Amino acid sequence: MSIGSFILRRLGTGLLAVTGASLLVFLFLHLVPGDPVDQLAGGDADEATRLEIAHCLHLDESMPAQLGVFARNIVNGSLGHQCPDPEHKPTVMARIVEVAPYTLWLALGGMAVALLLALPLGVLAAARRGTWVDTIASFVSLTGISMPIVWMAPLALLIFFGYLGWLPGPAEPDAPGALVLPSIVVGVHLMAMLARMTRSSLVDVIGEDYIRTARAKGVPGRRVLLHHALRNALLPVITVAGLQFGSMLSGAIITEKVFARPGLGTLLLDGIAERNFPMVQGTVLVIAVIYVFVNLLVDLAYGLADPRIRVA
Repeated sequence: MSIGSFILRRLGTGLLAVTGASLLVFLFLHLVPGDPVDQLAGGDADEATRLEIAHCLHLDESMPAQLGVFARNIVNGSLGHQCPDPEHKPTVMARIVEVAPYTLWLALGGMAVALLLALPLGVLAAARRGTWVDTIASFVSLTGISMPIVWMAPLALLIFFGYLGWLPGPAEPDAPGALVLPSIVVGVHLMAMLARMTRSSLVDVIGEDYIRTARAKGVPGRRVLLHHALRNALLPVITVAGLQFGSMLSGAIITEKVFARPGLGTLLLDGIAERNFPMVQGTVLVIAVIYVFVNLLVDLAYGLADPRIRVA
């Protein structure tokens, strides 16, 4: 199968996944009890305001007609209009484009922290397996995995902003150093998972016959470990890193909320809280597209890490 046909096939399956996710979100939003007009208008709104919001959300039309509006908004690229704002009616896509760079930089910062910590830690644990070094590395990894972000983020904020004052706090997304603490929080949690994955995969590869053959031929141990073993052990690490990067890129929701950062996660949570249908539907659609695109990149990265997959 050529690379072009492979990409087309994956894009086709990805399109089905995105369509399915969009339809499910559309249906579930309409099944949730309560009136979205009440959330957006407030209890003191007059009838004219309520009708205007209902018209903005297309709630005065049938569900098939609303689905048609959603599809039309996807085709024209607007993803709908943010309600309520009868004067300007900013599009959902405009809001997503506005906040997406914040999430992108957070995802890149978190992934950089994770890889810089996880790969050396995992390689060191595998190379010294069964020793005190392996024990300490495993303890660090398990500690990182067991600490949920919903607890670690406020604790880091309390220490480094509240007590020490070394780094900017919430609501300062553009301040110098504002990205450091959120990136560390996201990266440490992911680092623990990648370090364990690197260690486990590398230990399995070290036991293969071709590794023993390379050592028997007198190849230096460091070269065997880093050039032969690590490259083949990276496949599961690439998978986890790619999927987790897609998750961070689509919105590190808890971290963004704790640090009061704008981003896709915050946009989605606010849309859910307000029951702003166009905002939720558009954001989920973009998140689904990001996941599909990242999965495609992960599949292509397999071929770069392992020539056997590239030949197949």
